[in-house]
Amino acid sequence: MMSDMDFPEFAVACGEEGSDPLVLHDGEVVRVDQYRASAHLEHLDADLADLAGLGVKVWRYGMPWRETETAPGVFDWTLWDRALDACRRHGLDPVVDLCHFGLPDHYDGFCDGRWVDGFIRYVDAFLARYREPRWFTPVNEPGITAMFSALLGMWNDRRASTDDYFVALGNIVLANLEALARIRADRDGWWIGSEGFGCEHADPDDEAGVRAATESRDLQQAVWDLHLGIAPRGVAARLTDVVADPVQARIDALVGVVPSDRIVAGHDIYPVSVVAHGTRAEWPLSIADRVGAYEAEAAAWFERYRVPFWVSETSNLGLPVDQGSEWLAALTESLDTLAGRGLPVRGICWYSRGDQYDWDTALTVPIGTVTEVGLFDAQRHPRPVAQHYAALARQHP
Repeated sequence: MMSDMDFPEFAVACGEEGSDPLVLHDGEVVRVDQYRASAHLEHLDADLADLAGLGVKVWRYGMPWRETETAPGVFDWTLWDRALDACRRHGLDPVVDLCHFGLPDHYDGFCDGRWVDGFIRYVDAFLARYREPRWFTPVNEPGITAMFSALLGMWNDRRASTDDYFVALGNIVLANLEALARIRADRDGWWIGSEGFGCEHADPDDEAGVRAATESRDLQQAVWDLHLGIAPRGVAARLTDVVADPVQARIDALVGVVPSDRIVAGHDIYPVSVVAHGTRAEWPLSIADRVGAYEAEAAAWFERYRVPFWVSETSNLGLPVDQGSEWLAALTESLDTLAGRGLPVRGICWYSRGDQYDWDTALTVPIGTVTEVGLFDAQRHPRPVAQHYAALARQHP
């Protein structure tokens, strides 16, 4: 690892899927464990070797928080030691992910703000132990974490109201900013973001469709508004009436804690991220339609938020696996177009190295159904898209 290295001008990265939320399945609350499903921990060294063999050097990676903090304030660093040692051996520079959709068992959920202090304690302990990492995604997909846990009723808290969503979002954004403040106080750290990037698609003359698309966009982009100090708009504006005043005040105080030249915001864009509303939903979406929708949404997003960004997650999710290379080529061309227009595009990350499990139900039916999205399949054989990704890595060493 090159601890003194700035984030690349254009990173060709990959990640390991490590989601671990709680879900209600067959009447019982169960822990989803993507690492267990993929057997990544048993194959950790070989998996990293396979990935490094493609020429990829930037690696989104995290060990589950619950496996590290086994009781309040009690830390077992075995997995992190092993993971970061393997990164060094294989020449991978990690983007450190500290919370990926799940909390340790001693916390009740994201709506109960008591976990925030525990997360800060965990971040402090991580920084004290590991001096090298500079790139951090403290909380993976803060907005998606809040949405699936408190608006859609699917994970963790399993609540389903706009107010609960705003409360959870406030707590998660606060935790992320507190973590970033500690990282910046300790080292010249970067915020390498990762956030769900919905592209809301509607026919411009369809009033109901445009209204539905706008409301969905406003709710999703509230996460950026909070992080970057911009007033939420539309249906999200009521957030300021719901989130507790002390939480809002602390968030406001932390806005700007990471300088703009140390931020690379994350767009997690998949084929399934493009959602058609109203009359537009009556027609199928092609790859060109989906990539075009992303290009337009990304340009509008940059006009509002004015910070560098990268595609922090993508894959063929939502398309047949044999269309992975076509999707990659189209999306990469779109990023080149955006960069040619002067937008600060900083890279792309295929997510993930291997196939995932049960994402056909957003993890709510954890029965081991393979989601075919990896550069490598479930048997760890490379797919054709892996070679195309290796070629892209050679273009951006």
